Amino acid sequence: MNRSLLVLLVAALATSLSCSKQPASSTAAAPATKHEHKAPHGGTAVELGNEAYHLELVRDAVVGKLSAYVLDGEMENFIRIAAPSFDIVAVISGQQTTLTFKPVANPATGEKVGDTSLFEAQAEWLKGTDKFDGVVLDLEIKGTTFKAVGFNFPKGNDKE
Repeated sequence: MNRSLLVLLVAALATSLSCSKQPASSTAAAPATKHEHKAPHGGTAVELGNEAYHLELVRDAVVGKLSAYVLDGEMENFIRIAAPSFDIVAVISGQQTTLTFKPVANPATGEKVGDTSLFEAQAEWLKGTDKFDGVVLDLEIKGTTFKAVGFNFPKGNDKE
């Protein structure tokens, strides 16, 4: 075999071996991340519809109060609604009890009853109960009515 043919064969072999290794792809799929929303007050997120809106439930154990903030689908903006009230049925130790949430005015934001994103309910049992299952019975937000929305407090109802 002549020398130039041998050099060409060795070069071709070296090139094919180095090309057989696949470089790490920079377009490799990143691990799937869970779509999450952070509740702005550190409360429990209750999804309404297919992430159309959320309620954020925040418990104040000292006074036995549960606040409900009406938020957009990304939990970034407060949504004012005209509801005069809404109910959540809670199940505590097998017993059902109804929490009636009433609108709260906020002079700092200009929110008033009939145009607010904040609702509150008061109950003595909220002072000592930090876990319960609940159902939002009926809540209208911007023309869409959400009925029988189940959740767990403090887990919420995120299905992911």
